[in-house]
Amino acid sequence: MSETSLNLKSAYFAAGCFWGVEKYFQKHTGVKKTSVGFMGGSTEAPTYEDICKGDTGHAEVVLVEYNELEVTYRELVIFLFRMHDPTTLNQQHNDKGTQYRSAIFTNTDSEIKTIKDIISKLEELKVFTNKVVTSIESNQGYFPASELHQNYLIKNPGGYMCHMLGPELPFK
Repeated sequence: MSETSLNLKSAYFAAGCFWGVEKYFQKHTGVKKTSVGFMGGSTEAPTYEDICKGDTGHAEVVLVEYNELEVTYRELVIFLFRMHDPTTLNQQHNDKGTQYRSAIFTNTDSEIKTIKDIISKLEELKVFTNKVVTSIESNQGYFPASELHQNYLIKNPGGYMCHMLGPELPFK
């Protein structure tokens, strides 16, 4: 096993349509691999078509595999808050439904603490006009989307993307 693979960690982020979220994380320092899929619902092994009906409870998610020696979990969470509106419940731009919710799926208590600290800071500094509604949910299984959706904006450079990277946040 290589030294690098020993330092790889996984993070799971939901922030609307997973294509744009994946595109931004693919360019982030320390991110080694991404995959799009679904988490947080009641249907076992859902498909994209199942998710689009809006009744499975799943969110569109990006699995981010990162080298913790190059980027911290905290830095990735802060980056997530720069690329979407965490104040709209079950919606990002024109995409509406629980599958487009703002959510972070956690692996450890330490991750929960980090997320709560960042949300508290966002609220304290009034970074957003409205209250942050990003949910913190436990990792209860990741279901990869079909190959059609993996690296979608690399394969389809003019494809749909509703995300824009905002300015640096006023804290680290």
